[in-house]
Amino acid sequence: MISLEFLLTSLVVVLIPGTGVLYTVAAGLFIGRKASLFAALGCTLGIIPALLASAFGLAAIFHTSVIAFQIVKYIGAVYLLYLAYQMWRSSSPLSVSNQQSDSKYSGIIVKGFLLNILNPKLSIFFLAFLPQFIPATTEGALDSMLTLGVVFMIMTFGVFIVYGFLSGSFSAFIIKSEKASIAIQKLFATSFAALGIRLAFSERV
Repeated sequence: MISLEFLLTSLVVVLIPGTGVLYTVAAGLFIGRKASLFAALGCTLGIIPALLASAFGLAAIFHTSVIAFQIVKYIGAVYLLYLAYQMWRSSSPLSVSNQQSDSKYSGIIVKGFLLNILNPKLSIFFLAFLPQFIPATTEGALDSMLTLGVVFMIMTFGVFIVYGFLSGSFSAFIIKSEKASIAIQKLFATSFAALGIRLAFSERV
């Protein structure tokens, strides 16, 4: 059921930088490797609602209901712009501390989770993507779709950890330069804003 074609295609999809990758890399750069792990976890957990919605056919609502799609889309866009505003406003010389509170990491997970559940195109993606790898003659298509979705999530988590740890490796070098650290934070803030604007003007697929 889990074909090599599915694994390779999923890997390519996961490797393509998107909102989740950007968020995980930012956590690694600005807070540290451990934070990137929690960011990756939050983004991965955010896939679950989209997967369940697709598996049970709820994502089809976004195909047929313009209002439902628009509401979720604009909420997601506003949230991305809010993250951009927060990052731009707090731009200052970076410092990486090994002592981070549990609440800090909980916040990182929640933000990553919200990034994905507020993106209606993710549910539509699963609805269009996963069935391609389930033979028409397969019994228990729902179980097959959920299984493929779980494998996709595991791959996502693994790839995001790699992105986060690589970015965390450079954080120590970045914080040595005050100008560079501020410039990078503003660059990430601008990137989040651009993603929010793109989501706001996106159409259903």
